[in-house]
Amino acid sequence: MTLSEELTWRGFVNQMTFKNITELDDESRTLYFGVDPSADSMQIGNLAAAMMVRCFLDHGYKVILLVGGATGLIGDPDGKTEERELKSLEVVAKNKAGIAAEYKTVFAGKDFELVDNYDWFKGLGYLEFLRDIGKHVPMRQMLGREFVQSRLSEDGAGISYAEFSYALIQGYDFLHLYREKGATLQISGADQWGNCIAGVELIRRVTAGEAHVYSMPLVINKATGKKFGKTEGGAIWLNEKKTSIYQFYQFWLNADDEGVEYYIKIYTLLSPDEVEKVMHEFKQNPGGRAAQKRLAYEVTKTVHGKERADAIKRVSETLFGGDSYKDLGESEFVLLANELPVVQAKHDETQLVVAIVEAGLANSNTEARRFLESNAVYVNGEQIPLSKTHFGPEDDINGHAVLRIGKNKNALVKFN
Repeated sequence: MTLSEELTWRGFVNQMTFKNITELDDESRTLYFGVDPSADSMQIGNLAAAMMVRCFLDHGYKVILLVGGATGLIGDPDGKTEERELKSLEVVAKNKAGIAAEYKTVFAGKDFELVDNYDWFKGLGYLEFLRDIGKHVPMRQMLGREFVQSRLSEDGAGISYAEFSYALIQGYDFLHLYREKGATLQISGADQWGNCIAGVELIRRVTAGEAHVYSMPLVINKATGKKFGKTEGGAIWLNEKKTSIYQFYQFWLNADDEGVEYYIKIYTLLSPDEVEKVMHEFKQNPGGRAAQKRLAYEVTKTVHGKERADAIKRVSETLFGGDSYKDLGESEFVLLANELPVVQAKHDETQLVVAIVEAGLANSNTEARRFLESNAVYVNGEQIPLSKTHFGPEDDINGHAVLRIGKNKNALVKFN
């Protein structure tokens, strides 16, 4: 499969300056892809673009990943109705480190170069920038941007000179990497098209050289028609301190049936044959959710590594799929401890009624007893007999047990 064929199959086709997408197959170029450190982690929207970069990497392109220490100090105004709050150098530095670490994980085993535009902007003088760069940028081009028109309209919030200049700063990034690294292609998300074109125009005006832009479309939730990756709890982050591995895995596991094949093509490295096989199994038995399970595992493996993906898969299949709790190891119980209420217990001493209430699974001892009397209490997936009143050694799996009420109210018991 050629690069253009894979990009098309995976749904990574949107706007481009090439007359035909097959021009990407003619030669392996040097490209750059940039992200501003507006937070210390990427969201899964950023991950989609990163997976597109993987396609170019796998087809022999040289990739430069730019973490914008300079542009991050200003903030991209495109799509924003009001001025961004400026971030300090310390915050931007922390955010840069977090995002760079995530790139290194997502692109593990791949050869790429990581750069920071603060390195070339910190020594660039204002007058030098105006003479050498600003002189080549027509005001009509900058004023014509849709977001500028919106911010300058009667109902708009206005725009500062700093944010107005953002496209010029990003355009200079492309010019710098064109001159210093031989980058002739910038790839981006759909929302960055205008900023990228500013770089193409600057290269043409300053050097008479030719450069190109390739963008991917916005990823849409097929069930809701809205931007993919937003939930009631907020954005889905790659940083496990913002979105735990358990929550991350569950997000993909709950993907809608209408869009699961679309998400698999975008967010995993599975081949067409593998995707066809997974989707065949899914269509034979949609209730088995084979596609969602494979999607959740593959994305978690890419972001958090195989070992942790294997662990969270075992946890999920134990809690919701009927697998034996006895197969859970210490690492799986560590994951559970970050997600479930935790209660301390001692063999033959701790009453089940007390543990149920302390875990928050019941509001009172009376309610807890009612659960026990109605056979609604499970320990390690096993429905407990009416005669059982305390935890015993038989409940202990690597120093833990999982206490459940009904179908999905769980707590972790830690034995002292």
